[in-house]
Amino acid sequence: MTLRDYLTDYLAYLEIERNRSLATIANYRHYLERFIAWLADTTGGVHPADITYERVRRYRLYLNRLKNADGTSLKRSTQNYHIIALRAFLRYLQKRDVATLSAEKIDVGSNDARHVDFLEPEEIARLLASTEGADITSLRDRAILELLFSTGLRVSELVSLDRDHINLERREFSVRGKGGKVRVVFISQDAAAIIRAYLAKRTDIDPALFVRHGTGRRAHADKDSLRLTPRSIQRIVKRRAAAAGITKDVHPHTLRHSFATDLLRNGADIRSVQALLGHASITTTQVYTHVTNKNLRDIHEKFHSKNTTARTS
Repeated sequence: MTLRDYLTDYLAYLEIERNRSLATIANYRHYLERFIAWLADTTGGVHPADITYERVRRYRLYLNRLKNADGTSLKRSTQNYHIIALRAFLRYLQKRDVATLSAEKIDVGSNDARHVDFLEPEEIARLLASTEGADITSLRDRAILELLFSTGLRVSELVSLDRDHINLERREFSVRGKGGKVRVVFISQDAAAIIRAYLAKRTDIDPALFVRHGTGRRAHADKDSLRLTPRSIQRIVKRRAAAAGITKDVHPHTLRHSFATDLLRNGADIRSVQALLGHASITTTQVYTHVTNKNLRDIHEKFHSKNTTARTS
């Protein structure tokens, strides 16, 4: 079998046995097809045994020098995604007792420091205030913003919610996140109240929690779903941020970052935040060190300033 044959099997394995999302599978396909095409073009190798440490080293040089359509280089994180996918593929081949390079011989490089955008409490208040109004669209948009900020949901998780998924009395519900992992999220009182008001004003029978409204669509759709798409949510968030006079590039994930930042600022430990966000690894959650760094500064000033004052008096 050639590498392309094994790749087809591997993608099916990711979907069926590992329960990976279609988006993840598409990314792995892209990364691994690029490697296989490079290997065939530069070395003529088309079989697992043709993957060697030296060839992987040369491939990494190729990625580092590769240019995007706009002439920019691949981000370090993007290069690492290629290598992570390759290592996972090699582990799969080893599991099937296929002779190839050991995945353990390949190290993943360090990523560039990631910058996290989040909103300050005053900006959150302005964003929510931009939805004032009793009409159904304003209620819907307020409910979306409140739910994103009080739960830290990913936009894909938000749009998949149905009305009967949420328990507004207990103010909690389960959500299936990346990799099919289920976690419990909790809703603030404000979010529960606005969702209840929004649903009470709905007259359609669509099961989706958040739907399109307007004269351009039938109030009761029996063929087409009215469910909002991730792109629709992005447009709503950006439009409301602009109306609030927020100059930052605000998108749904900004509210997820703001949710995590708010928890840490108010004393939550990072392991709890990891669980609430649904991160598989604590390393992912540690991107919020901008908060813990600030706390360390406060501790330094609180406990170190006394000595400083004594020396200068």
